Amino acid sequence: MEDFYDPHTLERHCQEAWTRSQRYRALELPNRPKYYCLSMFPYPSGKLHMGHVRNYTLGDVLARYHRMKGFNVLQPMGWDAFGLPAENAALKQGVAPAEWTYQNIETMKGQLQALGLAIDWEREITTCRPNYYRWEQWLFTRLFKKGLIYQKTGTVNWDPVDQTVLANEQVIEGRGWRSGALVEKRDIPMYYLRITAYAEELLQDLERLDSWPEQVKTMQRHWIGRSEGVTLGFKLADRATDLKVFTTRADTLYGVTYLAIAAEHPLAQECARQDPRLAAFLLECRQGSVAEADLATQEKKGFPTSLQAIHPLTGHLLPIWVANYVLMTYGEGAVMAVPAHDQRDYEFARDHGLPSKTVIRPVTGEAPTDAAFTGEGILCHSEDFDGRTSADAREKMALVLEALNSGGRQTKFRLRDWGVSRQRYWGCPIPLIHCPSCGTVPVPEDQLPVVLPEEVSLSGTGSPLKQDASFRATTCPTCGNPAERETDTLDTFFESSWYYARYACPDAPAMLDERVDYWLPVDQYVGGVEHAILHLLYARFFNKLLRDEGLIRTDEPFTRLLTQGMVLKEGSKMSKSLGNTVDPQALIDTFGADTARFFIIFTSPPEQSLEWSDSGVQGAHRFLKRLWNFAAQYQARRQVKGDGQTLETPHVRHEVHRLLQQATHDMERQQFNTVTSAAMKMLNALEKIAGVNDPLAQEGLSFLLRMLAPITPHISDTLWQQLGFGESILDEPWPTPDPQALERKSVELVLQINGKLRGTLSVPTHLAAEEIEKMALSHPSVEKFLQGKSPRKIILVPQRLVNIVL
Repeated sequence: MEDFYDPHTLERHCQEAWTRSQRYRALELPNRPKYYCLSMFPYPSGKLHMGHVRNYTLGDVLARYHRMKGFNVLQPMGWDAFGLPAENAALKQGVAPAEWTYQNIETMKGQLQALGLAIDWEREITTCRPNYYRWEQWLFTRLFKKGLIYQKTGTVNWDPVDQTVLANEQVIEGRGWRSGALVEKRDIPMYYLRITAYAEELLQDLERLDSWPEQVKTMQRHWIGRSEGVTLGFKLADRATDLKVFTTRADTLYGVTYLAIAAEHPLAQECARQDPRLAAFLLECRQGSVAEADLATQEKKGFPTSLQAIHPLTGHLLPIWVANYVLMTYGEGAVMAVPAHDQRDYEFARDHGLPSKTVIRPVTGEAPTDAAFTGEGILCHSEDFDGRTSADAREKMALVLEALNSGGRQTKFRLRDWGVSRQRYWGCPIPLIHCPSCGTVPVPEDQLPVVLPEEVSLSGTGSPLKQDASFRATTCPTCGNPAERETDTLDTFFESSWYYARYACPDAPAMLDERVDYWLPVDQYVGGVEHAILHLLYARFFNKLLRDEGLIRTDEPFTRLLTQGMVLKEGSKMSKSLGNTVDPQALIDTFGADTARFFIIFTSPPEQSLEWSDSGVQGAHRFLKRLWNFAAQYQARRQVKGDGQTLETPHVRHEVHRLLQQATHDMERQQFNTVTSAAMKMLNALEKIAGVNDPLAQEGLSFLLRMLAPITPHISDTLWQQLGFGESILDEPWPTPDPQALERKSVELVLQINGKLRGTLSVPTHLAAEEIEKMALSHPSVEKFLQGKSPRKIILVPQRLVNIVL
């Protein structure tokens, strides 16, 4: 073998050999336990970043470890290839989004392969290819026919310059992130997927996800937001209609001093036709974001209407205001305002001179005087309900309202139906046709896919699909008359919500086939915690849709979830805008993939943030060079006949087997950083007996290389072969420690005189303290310092040291 460590040559050789032998091709083998390991697939932005490297290295360690444990492993990879960033990049660079995307995929695929990932590339998926998105179009038409997809008008952020809908995060201080134009709230027809029909099941099934981080489950519970409360009607004065509201705090009903409705509420629109000033206010409300978080922090603006409502219990008249903090898309588009016990209502009432009435007092202490008291307590100023607890009052008020036919108990969810349509080009075409006679009809199955034209020119204003007459023009499949295709495209979360299932059968002539029954659910999913709500919730929802369509049998898509922390540099997240990124390719080119992988694993536990360190990278490289050098020296000794001595070193063998036991335990609990620590300690132990006990060095090297194989596969496989351990480490099982070696028959104690190291002493494990002291005093390293004198004190730390004080 070579005398020096050359990572580039050996890594290229290994990767070529693994590709030729199809080492990572996954087949359905019913007689073996399967392990489906999946990392969230990347958006093809053009270059890997260190977050990618960490994500895919963690997944690869798990995949390789389970392969060594005897599992039939599937680890696939693909590309989340649709989305607005491609349109923006294409505009900037003057190329079509398709061309930009495919070029990036080619570049990033090469970078991933350079990491030596154990990926079955025959299952590669690209979501912008018709052979992938045709099947989500097929599913869309089935869900549309069943009423699970429907169309209604939705309030969105609209950029009047770019002529496009903006996500909440694309609205910056009320302006479009790219155009800088003032954003408007606009009502446009949108397609919605009825996720609310599965809200209860999505909430309840979180309890079954025992191997998910509790943080993620808590975030999903909050997002689904199950609330038990009362829907009640406030009759309008001089009208026969009710204004309906939903509240979880019926105990505060006697504290209502006004009602607030959304600017989009039909009553607001009706009143505005008679009041120009109100009409102007409604127009002002159309500016700004529709994000719930923005509503909570924005200035509370409002305008009174001419309407009044009748309190269902007191009969008092209540003014009705239009308020900018109420959205039509939440609840009934109206709220009963209780300024004394709701902070938003308190701020609105304070700013607009509206009264406040306290009806809940704290059980202990005093209520705040400069804010709303929003806690539970004892009712007051509430007529017959005075003295009751909040919980008791809610029950009794619900009964009273039901008896008066003024309201009833109801369970509601914060979760809203998923708006899946986008007024953008680079996405999956929605497979619907608009016919003047037949209305909106789905594209027949035999006419799928509706192919997105890829050769387009972008102007930056509107979607090319709306301007492409050849794409829009078609015939109605029902009546045969001229009709138009839908020009909206699907939200890119649609593609990422079912890709995990398509990996099981990427060449199937249907959406899915029987192979999903072998591979699903995914045993291990790896990705960032930033996807805790939308992607992970949508994927869970899609899994239930696919189940109910008879395509799969599982209730949940991912059995175990690992959410890795961010990669930080100089205390902040790596970001191009901050100028603190590290190019993974440059790192690989300088030190090799194994160094990058070892550093990523060693530096931090997977779920915690990783602080970038140039010295840490160099330290990882030095360790791999030490490993290579030790193996080369061991190989050289073996080739010299009669070289070396074989001495009893039971304490070293115990340490080697103990470290293996620790590494196995840490692998199982996914604390990979301590596996690398154990590997470094094992090399330290083996270096101590180099040339003295080569049989132990051989055993230890065998353990060490297999421990490192999931983390640094190239150097491990190369040394395994060159040292004659076997054909390839990829075929080897994970090692197991010898129970007898784990039983410590002796222990190595440090010998000190007046606190200074003077030697070591090997003693039987269960030797009495008096006997240990005698052995220490008779040790040659101690006798020469004693010179016949008696020690003043002997300090014995069991299993650790003997300190002789003179």
